[in-house]
Amino acid sequence: MSDHASGRGLRRAELARRTGCNLETVRYYEKIGMMPDPPRTAAGYRVYGSDHVSRLKFILRARELGFSIEEIRGLLDLVDGGDQTCAEIKERTERHLSNVRTKIADLRRIEIVLAAAAARCSGGDVPDCAVLETLEGS
Repeated sequence: MSDHASGRGLRRAELARRTGCNLETVRYYEKIGMMPDPPRTAAGYRVYGSDHVSRLKFILRARELGFSIEEIRGLLDLVDGGDQTCAEIKERTERHLSNVRTKIADLRRIEIVLAAAAARCSGGDVPDCAVLETLEGS
């Protein structure tokens, strides 16, 4: 008898605890189909195995690295199909890296504008404020 059939697998709360994930996050990934349905015990409890732990860790790490849900779904589709190639994964990663670099450049421009506005702001109890002027486009 397998660990799943005997109920010796992990319960959802333990899966969340082992991966450092919120319980609601596990439910969400199940709901949107990124996590495979776990088998159930005779009493109807979900039981998760090491494959679920690995998959959830993969998803969480990809999210930490800024991959979108759809990007992760695409990576998982390649992995699940068993026909992924390093070239395909690299191309998707380079596309994501390009988006990250664009966001970094945007954040640097925002930093410059905000720093200049904050430097011009007196911080006093006066109605005129350089930060508000910047936000208003003045």
